Amino acid sequence: MNIYIASDHRGVEVKKELIKYLNNYNVIEIETINENTDDYPDFAFKLCNKMINDSNSLGILICGNGIGMSIAANKVKGIRCARVVSSDDAYKARSHNMANVIAIGANQSIDELKVIVDTFINSNDEIDERHKNRVNKIINYENGAYNEL
Repeated sequence: MNIYIASDHRGVEVKKELIKYLNNYNVIEIETINENTDDYPDFAFKLCNKMINDSNSLGILICGNGIGMSIAANKVKGIRCARVVSSDDAYKARSHNMANVIAIGANQSIDELKVIVDTFINSNDEIDERHKNRVNKIINYENGAYNEL
C-alpha cells in the first residue's frame, strides 16, 4: 500500500515526524516548497491527483486544522477526504465512509496524530451494506448518475 502525504507550511514538522513514524510503509511525500504564503489547496490537489490512479493507496493531508485541506481534497473526483480529530473519526472515515484521504491539523500533538494515522491505515474498509449504499450514492452523484429523492 502506498501512503501519500503532503502539508502546507503549518504542517511541515508534523509531516516529517509522520514520515519517520510510517517507515514500514511506502510513503510518497508530495514535495513542494513550503513558504508562509503557500496555499493549502495546491497541496491537496497535487496529492489527490497523484493518488487517484493508485487504487491501493491512502492519503494524509496536514494543515493548521485540516478543514481547508479536506474541502479542497473533496473537489477531486474519486476522493473521499475526512477531516479527523480523533481515532474514532479515523475509524469511521474508513469503515463507514470509505475515505481514502484524511486531513489532520498540525495543532494536535504528534502522539495523538500517530494514533489517528494508525487507526486510519489499519481500519477495515469493508463496510456493511447500509454504509456501502450511502457511499455508492455519493459516488453516483459525483458521476452524474444519482437521482435525488
